[in-house]
Order: sequence, then structure tokens, then C-alpha cells
Amino acid sequence: MGAVSTNLLLDRVQRETLRYFTDFAHPACGMARERSGSGNMMDTVTTGGTGFGIMAMIAGAERGFLARSDLVQRVAAICRFLEAAPRHRGAFAHWMNGSSGATVAFSTRDDGGDIVETAFLMMGLITARQYLQASAPALARRIDELWRGVDWAGYCPEPNRFLWHWSETQGFGMALQLRGWHEALVAFVLGAGSPTHPIDVRAYSEGWKDSPTFRNGQVYYRIRLPLGPPMGGPLFFAHYSFMGIDPRGLGEGGIDYWAQNRAQVRINRAHCIANPHGFAGYGADCWGLTASDGPHGYEAFSPGNDKGVIAPTAALASMPYAPAAALAALRRFDSYQGGALWGDFGFRDAFCAQEGWIATSHLAINQGPIVAMIENHRSGLLWRLFMSAPEVRLGLGRLGFTRGGVTA
Repeated sequence: MGAVSTNLLLDRVQRETLRYFTDFAHPACGMARERSGSGNMMDTVTTGGTGFGIMAMIAGAERGFLARSDLVQRVAAICRFLEAAPRHRGAFAHWMNGSSGATVAFSTRDDGGDIVETAFLMMGLITARQYLQASAPALARRIDELWRGVDWAGYCPEPNRFLWHWSETQGFGMALQLRGWHEALVAFVLGAGSPTHPIDVRAYSEGWKDSPTFRNGQVYYRIRLPLGPPMGGPLFFAHYSFMGIDPRGLGEGGIDYWAQNRAQVRINRAHCIANPHGFAGYGADCWGLTASDGPHGYEAFSPGNDKGVIAPTAALASMPYAPAAALAALRRFDSYQGGALWGDFGFRDAFCAQEGWIATSHLAINQGPIVAMIENHRSGLLWRLFMSAPEVRLGLGRLGFTRGGVTA
């Protein structure tokens, strides 16, 4: 496949996947619905998925798939909804009702604020602020007010403990501490860079990094993995925070974050090629294990939890790290069973050749990274925008990160 046809295929994937956040957005508020294919959740909108969707829409506007005026109207509608929605110490819930704005409990005890989902939302909004501040300054100011209202420190009951959840009814009852390595790095960067409610750097240095699953250093399939659980975990670890945080040349404490993410992607693919469980369909052009729907429900699939389920987002959102391998997977997904993976909003969430199963669903948190990370591969647009924010640079600097050996 030549360069022209490759570009056309990338255009198609980005354009059709973007429709999840435009055509399928909640009609009352513009937020991203949690998922398609589930009638009882059509009114449930997702905070983090909306942040990812905003980034996808920025990429779409830059590519001409979405009018810039449409982008402004959509982001303004989202801001209007958020300005009226309940906040829990300045943070938003994981799920909300898209019509009323009411908090929707994510689980029995998770009925308040989710600081990680809020971080993903703010990552998208800050990226939009940077993109629109010259052409839509009033909207940029509204975004700034939402961002400045997040009480990051309010999720730290102690200076060295950053907790995921807080609610008016449960307090810190869930007690889920942010300890690395996983998808939540951007919460520390934004929390450290907050101009109003910053976290103590000890939340990062003593909390996040002082974890048995932060450092790894083991070799899998002849690839050394600096951080994370055995075999690397689900691939969204290399995607979610890094839709905005540019890992190229990014370092801290002797860790090269570009090398970390590339290693996790390579191990994930190598595992699928080795296929130790003998699942049908796996190969050099059919790989990618991450959190997705499966034939028996939603799971965080990974080399350590492999059940034969491939999610297109895993390989496609890894395009910056392994472009040739991701493009090979894209071509395979495009032609799989005569185009059976194509749904209403790009590729369906996942498939399992072993069980002859293809998802009927699309998930916001999987669709957004496809558009955004392909764009970062193609142009670096979202990385440039997010990293241009002074608060992001401040947060990285306070945590001790460097870029190219220079303080971030």
C-alpha cells in the first residue's frame, strides 16, 4: 500500500471514528456517551471519554473533517453543561446524566468525584483552550475557569497520598490511592501545575513512585520494560495520559518515557505473535490487548490476562510508537471478514476470532485515542498544543521531568 492510499485509509479511520463524538454525542449537552449498543446507557455520559472526544474533534477540525465553527459550538455546549453540573471538591463524576447533569454512580461506593476522569477531561479542555484562545477567547476563558476550579489538593488527605475518589456520602471511603504504573500520570502533571489547588510533589515522589508495580526492569520477549506490572499491562497505559503528554525526549528519575511506551507496545505485540495460548487469528498483523468489551463482558485484557480478544484501539492508538506494525494491523482490521469490523463510528470495539465474536459496541474511551494518537503520529498536533500550556510545563517541572535533558 503506497503513501497516498495509506493517507486515505488514515483519513477514513479518523473521520469515521470522529463521528462517535459528533453524530453520537448526547444531544442535550454535547458530551460523549459512555458507549453505543447499550440502550439503557444512552443517557449516560462519560467525563474522561469527553476529554478524549474534545481532542479527537480538534484533530478533526485541523484535518477539515469538522468545521472550526462547529468545534467551537460543540466545546461551548460541553462547557455550558459542565458549568451547571455537580462538582465534588471541584472534580466531576466518572459518569453523569446527559440530560440533567446529575451524578451517576459508577459503582456502589463511587458516587462522587473521580480525579483521574477529571484529569482526562481537563487534558482535553486545556488542549482546546490552547487551540482556540486566539480565535475564541471568551470560550478559552470559560475553559480556564473550569480548569481553575478543580481542587486537586482536596483529593490528597495527606501530602503524599493522592486518592482517586471522594464523595459527600463516602468521603475517601474507597481509599484507592494513585500508585504507579498505570494510566493516571496526567493527573499528577495537572495537579502539580494547578494555579489554584496544587498537590504536594510528595504525592508523586512518595506516593505514585513508591509502589511495587512502578519499577519493573524485567525482560520479556527480549525487550526490557522499565515500568509497570509483569508483561506491561493493558495498552491504554501508553495511550490515555500520552494523548496530551508528549513522551518524546521526556525523562524523570532515569526513566525514558518514550522508551517505556515503545517497550510496552512491542511486548504486547510480541506476545500476540508468540500466542502462547494458541488463540485463532493472532499474528504480526493482528495484535493489541487492552481494556475493551469481550464476548463475556468488559475486561482489561493484557498479556497477563489474555482471552483471545483483540481491540483495534490497542494497535491503532500505538501508531506513534510502532508505526509499521500499527499500519499492518490497520490494513488487517480494514479487510477482516470483508469489512465486518467497520461499524457506525469506525471500527467496532473488539473481536475474538477464537469464539467467532465481533462486538456490536463502540466505547468513548477506546474511540478517542484512535483519532488522537493517529493524529499525534501524523502531525504531533495534540502533543504540541497540550505541552504549550504553561501549567503543563509548570507541573512537569515541579515533578522533576526534563525534555531533551532540559527541565520541562
